Amino acid sequence: VQLQASGGGLVQAGGSVRLSCAASGDTFSNYGMGWFRLAPGNQREFVAAISRSITPYYADSVKDRFTISRDNAKNTVYLQMNSLKPEDTAVYYCAAARGISWSGSSYAYWGQGTQVTVSS
Repeated sequence: VQLQASGGGLVQAGGSVRLSCAASGDTFSNYGMGWFRLAPGNQREFVAAISRSITPYYADSVKDRFTISRDNAKNTVYLQMNSLKPEDTAVYYCAAARGISWSGSSYAYWGQGTQVTVSS
């Protein structure tokens, strides 16, 4: 599976951004999809995931602010990010796994990452 993330950029605190991740190379609906982020000096952090049955999972830090969704017809997973905070600044990566997991090590396929910068 090849993954291509897009949609990052610079946004003010309190603003919104929608990330997209387009998949190709295999049957998209067979995969659980996750979003992770990596900020300078931090470890990779789980953000959200969505299962093949379209059940969403969220990290506590983004719950009620971020929404993950998927469109199997378009082979795309989205991350709608609202009420952004400076601490959300990171490179965001999408990933695909046969199952669903909070652990990045469970994901075999990764996109290239897209930068989100939230200014205060």
